[in-house]
Amino acid sequence: MINELTVETLGAVLVVTMNRPPVNAMTVAFSTELYRIFERLNTDDTLRVAVLMAERNPKGVFCAGWDLKAVARGEGRDDEQGFDLGPGGIGGLTEYFDLVKPVIVAVNGAAVGGGFEIALSGDIVLATDDAYFALPEMQRGFLPDGGAVQRLHRRIPYNVAIELMLTGRRMSAGEAKHWGFVSEVMTQDRIRDRAIEIAQGIATGAPLVSAALKEYMGATAHLSIREAHAITRRAWVGKSGLRHYERMLQSDDFNEGAVAFAEKRKSAFKGS
Repeated sequence: MINELTVETLGAVLVVTMNRPPVNAMTVAFSTELYRIFERLNTDDTLRVAVLMAERNPKGVFCAGWDLKAVARGEGRDDEQGFDLGPGGIGGLTEYFDLVKPVIVAVNGAAVGGGFEIALSGDIVLATDDAYFALPEMQRGFLPDGGAVQRLHRRIPYNVAIELMLTGRRMSAGEAKHWGFVSEVMTQDRIRDRAIEIAQGIATGAPLVSAALKEYMGATAHLSIREAHAITRRAWVGKSGLRHYERMLQSDDFNEGAVAFAEKRKSAFKGS
């Protein structure tokens, strides 16, 4: 497994590179190992953000999704769960709902099926100009229910999302940027450096803020603006139920930014 994943620590940034030839297809073991890496991100106070990408392979694939040959052999089938994707879902990410640190997904090739679903689980998505996204599950006899049916219509317009799932057609990186799913499109030689650049920028901010932001946005995505504001007000008095948000408001770091600005110095955040 160690040869299939490369993990680098660049300061507070964790860079994870998939390299499972020929197309980074997911198995339970591969997906579980990715989950363990993201669990380390979530629990290690010295880490702030992760970048997930793939080693460029001859087929030009970021991730081809679940290994259907393994499925055909019966791998992952479970009498109680129906199908065991491993902890955290596909890629250890699609169902890791308690992950409060941001993940940048740098899609440097085709993201197909579960590969698309992994990208959908990222907080920021970058793509190379030759990348594309596709959900061919309907042509295989099942739904893309490892993350796409739950998320895609929340990230792009509903009519585009359902059309992609019904037809299985390819969505180019340019189209994905047009719909707002991809933040930036760039060349192969640029994507790694750009992803790390963004991650390092995030890492300079207050440590508690990213957790508070992900928690708040997840908890209020289905609410009206009025209801979301009401939760904000409750957070200020410790009655929102949002642990990370309330911790941020009560932290020393909450005051540090304003004090540093007034004293014309760089903020010295401590994560407390």
